[in-house]
Amino acid sequence: MVRESLNKENITVVDASVAKKSMIGTSVGNAMEWFDFGIYSFLAVTMGKVFFPDIDPSFQLIYAFATFAVAFIARPIGGMFFGMMGDRIGRKKVLALTMILMAAATLSIGLIPGFAAIGIAAQILLLLARLVQGFSTGGEYAGAMTYIAETTPDKKRTFMASGLEVGTLVGFIAGAGLVTALTYLLGKEAMVEWGWRIPFFIAAPLGLIGFYFRNHLGETPAFEAMNQAIDEGNQRTSFKEIFAEHWRALLICTAIVIFYNVMSYTVLTYMPSYLSEELGYGEQKGLLLIVIVMIAMIPLVMAMGYWSDRIGRNRILKGALIGAIVLSIPAFMLVRSGNIYGAFFGLLILGALLSALQGSLPATLPSLFFTRVRYGALAITYNTATSLFGGTTPLIVAWLVSATGNKMLPAYYLMAMCTFGLVIVTLFVKETAGKSLRGSAPVVENPSEIKEVLKQPEKALWWREEVRQLRQKKAGKSLEGVS
Repeated sequence: MVRESLNKENITVVDASVAKKSMIGTSVGNAMEWFDFGIYSFLAVTMGKVFFPDIDPSFQLIYAFATFAVAFIARPIGGMFFGMMGDRIGRKKVLALTMILMAAATLSIGLIPGFAAIGIAAQILLLLARLVQGFSTGGEYAGAMTYIAETTPDKKRTFMASGLEVGTLVGFIAGAGLVTALTYLLGKEAMVEWGWRIPFFIAAPLGLIGFYFRNHLGETPAFEAMNQAIDEGNQRTSFKEIFAEHWRALLICTAIVIFYNVMSYTVLTYMPSYLSEELGYGEQKGLLLIVIVMIAMIPLVMAMGYWSDRIGRNRILKGALIGAIVLSIPAFMLVRSGNIYGAFFGLLILGALLSALQGSLPATLPSLFFTRVRYGALAITYNTATSLFGGTTPLIVAWLVSATGNKMLPAYYLMAMCTFGLVIVTLFVKETAGKSLRGSAPVVENPSEIKEVLKQPEKALWWREEVRQLRQKKAGKSLEGVS
């Protein structure tokens, strides 16, 4: 039975060095994972030529992005599988498993013969490998968000969780940088013939490094506390409980992930091909611009995480969304100006706005769910929404531009989704900066902070809400609306 009163014995003290180790270990693993997953998007033009050479060149990019989007079909399935597993056996074990699975799938892509060698079988094998990648990713990002959120102090949660997105950027930068360097050194012909395989071969050793970091992490205090509660008579969660009793949080999370991923995949995944194929910048120049912008985004993401802890996550989110609505058209006009400096400045505007979302959302999303359902519920909603609106974004935008000939359509699509996001954040997302996670006691970095927490009972809001949840569950009452 969870104790109702909050006292100093309930409050968790996390050593600063342990919290930093958790952030670094999870972020490094995330960088490895997204290097593996992201290199396909940076090689989209080349992959189209290797695996779809019999298709009209103007449609090769669309087919290549369709294969990219296929991986997202498996993400909800992977999210359900790994998410529920993470709520049962622990966050650490599942994160290590997804690391190895992703590395194996990425390596296999580099081993597939091209269409010229085995025909349509090459396309089928590519699809299968991308499905395995998607299955692995289904448990990765939600698990990483859950892990960092549950191992960091309440006052610094957003800043430390922003390190996860730094890992994502580093993974994308490494992938884009490698593809750019190889294209420059080998030339386009050699890249199509054999050079495209090199980035995929690198996945194996990187996967082992990521596995090492993940395997040396400890389990989260929140998960250990949940296990103790289960030992004292509380049952583990189920799919039925997640959907029947936490439906409101599921819907809010899904809506947030929709606008976040549309912006993320537009800027980081679609733009390299937009620059090269639609605007004629050339593959090397387009990738180089994106790499420089992503490098500039790293300190911005950390800064947004820092300020989110101090002035509130919702203020940062709203500011970024309003900025995207107002500045998307000017930014794309700069990108299309034909001037390399104007293009860079336009991309930098989009990157800065995305940085604000990346700095605040990795801590916002886990705060929507109770500890008992956090990994599973977050994995299901995040991956379902990403599959429908994130992974399909490059495909949808590429098709819209091709069908209409209007190269400004990416800006309009982005504005529409950010308007939707602003409504969601304003009406439905509570401010949670500085508060404990739902289902967890407050977490502090220094024992001297305990007195301050006990004097501010509103900081323990989610602790009391967990007690209410368990009481209602034991009494057989509906929890609808609690979450």
